[in-house]
Amino acid sequence: MPYVPIPLPSRVEIEKNEALKVAHDYYTHMCKRHSVRNFSKEPVSTEVIEKIIETAGRAPSGANQQPWHFVAIKDQEKKAKIRSAAEKEEKAFYSSGGHDEWISALESIGTDASKPHLTDAPWLIVIFAERYGLNKDGSRRKNYYVNESVGIATGFLISAIHNAGLVCLTHTPNPMKFLNSMCLRPINEKPIMILPVGYASADATIPAASTNKKPLDEIMSVI
Repeated sequence: MPYVPIPLPSRVEIEKNEALKVAHDYYTHMCKRHSVRNFSKEPVSTEVIEKIIETAGRAPSGANQQPWHFVAIKDQEKKAKIRSAAEKEEKAFYSSGGHDEWISALESIGTDASKPHLTDAPWLIVIFAERYGLNKDGSRRKNYYVNESVGIATGFLISAIHNAGLVCLTHTPNPMKFLNSMCLRPINEKPIMILPVGYASADATIPAASTNKKPLDEIMSVI
């Protein structure tokens, strides 16, 4: 496709003296976001999930190739199969002596091989990264900055989930090859993450350690 410049189609108009307040308000809003493992049985409409994923699709990507695909799963039987396969991988991980350092790092988070959130949450969103594209003739097309692009889109997705009053959990069983067949996705896509999505249960808890965020002076340098 040739380069064709068009006028900037939309702008967010904020008075300069209001920018700090707007930035602070958004920061305060995002401070209320937490990774949650305890989900309510309250349903979430398909329309809400569609709009959340549509928001993720607005993320920037390398060469605008948009190398992502999101599979939204509501079916309880399918969620149960994913949970069973994920827990099998997790049990192998937790029983492996080669991961002692990683398991030690997870101790303060309180995780183990049991993943009830994968069936408790009303929705699972499985994120796939398109490692390479496929042309109509079956030949491969190189994608650029795939991990970076999918990471940005995932950030958009998590923010949109929080903005809709929902909670989620970033779940990454490893390996996750079972997700391709379960989600009917082609071999050129790699499963990156499962996000259980829904409303937090009334008795939801989070690990105390998860509230420890690095201060600004540790994550920012000004030159």
